[in-house]
Amino acid sequence: MTIKDLAAKTGYAVGTVSRALNNHPNVSERARQVILEAAAESGFQLNINAKQLKQHHSTTILVVVKGTGNELFGEMVESIQNLIAQTRYQLVVDYMDEDENEVLRALQLCREKKPLGILFLGGNNRNFIRSFGDIDIPCVLVTNDASMLTFDNLSSVSTDDREAARRAIDTLIGLGHGCIAVIGGDRTVSDISRLRYEGCLQSFAEHGIAFDPQQDYQGVRFSYRDGYRATRELLNNSRPYTAIFATADVLAIGTIRALRDCGMRVPEDISVMGLDGLPLGSFLVPQLATVRQTVSLLAKRSVEILLDSIEQGAPACHETVPFEVLSRESVRSITE
Repeated sequence: MTIKDLAAKTGYAVGTVSRALNNHPNVSERARQVILEAAAESGFQLNINAKQLKQHHSTTILVVVKGTGNELFGEMVESIQNLIAQTRYQLVVDYMDEDENEVLRALQLCREKKPLGILFLGGNNRNFIRSFGDIDIPCVLVTNDASMLTFDNLSSVSTDDREAARRAIDTLIGLGHGCIAVIGGDRTVSDISRLRYEGCLQSFAEHGIAFDPQQDYQGVRFSYRDGYRATRELLNNSRPYTAIFATADVLAIGTIRALRDCGMRVPEDISVMGLDGLPLGSFLVPQLATVRQTVSLLAKRSVEILLDSIEQGAPACHETVPFEVLSRESVRSITE
């Protein structure tokens, strides 16, 4: 009998069974009792040699980054590296395409690197539902809310993406804009893209402003180039946009370049607003209006939660960090 067989027998996840058998503190007493009784009834015995090998694995912490063009994650990785450098652990960072399955990639890396814990930067909750049960080490999903998932070794630290996008559209509407285009990500592969899109729709509905997803929305990858291309596509449909909301700063920066190349001025002809708060935005001309996430706090709490789980057996927890709306030079009022 294997641990997977025991998991099937008891109805608990593989990770929960593994922790119970290894006397890990992060297991409920009820689950521990059921699992140990089932193991005794089945004559299950731990492979001591395998257990000893696991106990002597490296001091590696793995960071799985979903998306190669997202500069927010680049900034976050730098913060995480600085934090981990102050500990006894070693950091391994793995970048993957935003269309790939981050959980399957992590499973492969677990076999190769034998990490003590994993930080996921970005993800799709559907991938976790399907495959995360095979991962039995502490993990933190960063920028995505995993509170609706039921894994006792998966924590999360996130921003309220739906509310952040809603506030961005509220800001533009408050400045008098009634014809607003939105450039975002692929909602089928990114929970963040879906939530930010839903926040936009919520604001439009609350203010009674028409929004046609077929005409007024461009779903692309998070990169400068795709922000540029999406903006050119929007301008081709001859809609009288007075503002564009790009749901990531990298998209907004590409948007500003595309507008300039088309002979349009920002914000005199069209306002542009982003979301994330990349430092680069404050050095642009004009300064990029954005909804700023607290990247340093996202990184700090994610690392602290992961280390508490690794070292103290702390239970999974889910935190939301605040954001700030910055109405800077790339937007203007048209109500005057």
